[in-house]
Amino acid sequence: MIRSVKIENFKCIKGSFTLDFKKGINILVGNNEAGKSTILEAIHLALSGIFRGKLVKGNLTQYLFNYDVVKEYIENVNNEEASEPPYILIELYLDEVLPILEGDKFSEKKTLGKTSGIALKIALDEKYNEEYESLIKSGNIESLPIEYYDVEWYSFARKALTSRSIPIKSSFIDVGFSKFRNGSDIYISRIVQNILDTEEKTKVAQAYRKVKETFSKDQSIADINSKITNISKLSNKEIELTVDLGSSSTWDGSLITQLDKIPFDFIGKGEQSIIKTDLALSNKRAEASSIILIEEPECHISHTRLNQLLNNIKNNYHDKQIILSTHSSFVSNKLGLDNLILLNKQKTVKFDHLRSKDFFEKVSGYDTLRLILCKKAILVEGDSDELVLQRAYRDNNNDKLPIEDEVEIISVGTSFLRFLEIAECLEIPVKVVTDNDGDLESLKRKYNNYLGKNKKSNIEICYEEKIHTGSLTIGKDNKPFNYNTLEPALLRANSLEKLNAIFDTKYETEDSLLKYMKSNKTECALKIFSSQDKINYPEFIMRAL
Repeated sequence: MIRSVKIENFKCIKGSFTLDFKKGINILVGNNEAGKSTILEAIHLALSGIFRGKLVKGNLTQYLFNYDVVKEYIENVNNEEASEPPYILIELYLDEVLPILEGDKFSEKKTLGKTSGIALKIALDEKYNEEYESLIKSGNIESLPIEYYDVEWYSFARKALTSRSIPIKSSFIDVGFSKFRNGSDIYISRIVQNILDTEEKTKVAQAYRKVKETFSKDQSIADINSKITNISKLSNKEIELTVDLGSSSTWDGSLITQLDKIPFDFIGKGEQSIIKTDLALSNKRAEASSIILIEEPECHISHTRLNQLLNNIKNNYHDKQIILSTHSSFVSNKLGLDNLILLNKQKTVKFDHLRSKDFFEKVSGYDTLRLILCKKAILVEGDSDELVLQRAYRDNNNDKLPIEDEVEIISVGTSFLRFLEIAECLEIPVKVVTDNDGDLESLKRKYNNYLGKNKKSNIEICYEEKIHTGSLTIGKDNKPFNYNTLEPALLRANSLEKLNAIFDTKYETEDSLLKYMKSNKTECALKIFSSQDKINYPEFIMRAL
């Protein structure tokens, strides 16, 4: 398995970046351009020599390189400043001893000594040094001279590698990118190949060759070839249609995979993802793919099917290592927040010791990634609180919604403490807006780790410090009305007339309006959010804002 990956100057990664992995499941999360796809593609490139369905050796482009690195290099060269040609380096450090891959040809040998690993380097080929120097002297370089570059693919044991010589295989499952060649999906063909043993592959190859030979012997093809040959007036040689029998024309690139008699590339993308993942997980052979890379498994899949897919991953990965990227809280929660790796500006945060991971795994619908990926957050209990806080923020920030400032207002039910555990890991500013429910001592016990001498610099609990009482009772049992929730606080901050106007009601007493607000919490909050008129907000809400 991969212990860590080191990537230099590849795609969005500028300079050097190292990421450690655990055995089993690893979940990459982060905002767009954080590097999730880059990491998956780098690992697959180092294990297969393939980038987006094509062998990288014959398809080099400067767009593989980090844009800023290339830009700085070109500026330096044109300003006649000394500048080394940029290179790409991907190193995979393995956590097991494999003699054919063990050695000291890697960048961290001073600290690690000998270890097992695989490297791929794209750099200026030394045999072109003279031509390259001549090009540089001519000046006005506008792009990276990629024609002088080559790919070096080697083990830490200083041995050149091919895809067949690498004992570790990878399956890359990404339905968002088209990887079809002649109607055959490259990656599913590779997965199928891994499932077959040598004898079975030979049988398929022989059967495929017989089909091609039969094509040439068909009488209709013979008649057509006779006609083609007779067309030529300048040659006595036979011209004919046939099928390529060379080694490059192999069955894996020509045969197509079908599902219920439908070609694989014609079925839904979600089903493609499920089948590829299932095949990769089901492969039990020793030389089978041991690294499964999955790009956003939630794409194109219904919630129910996604749940089935995630359960399949959790229950069947066995001795395989899974590295996946996601933007879905459901995926992160279901596969375990302790497997999460947050990427942020080439820095990483892990959640290995999260106590609440089992809770979020069992109750997977919580928006944990909204908190993990935001800059600031306000946590509230329910929908009505969220609507009121959204409007309060807008009224106090030039009509901007909080999401426009990368501030999330998240409804967390009664799970405040579980979300605050995540907030502690991240050290992002988080406010909790909560009712005191008439019991300040109980509230202070609940949030003891965040109040007084235990107060955290990034977390504040916002609530009313005063207990309010009144004579109103509700229900058949005439229970005392709770004057210490959001609705009474809104009435105290405004007036009966003001809220009657907002709700389009005509209640004559505050108690009758409070009964209405309690019975229609979300509707009242929605009217506050949508109203043309502004209201006043309680002090504890303003403190949170």
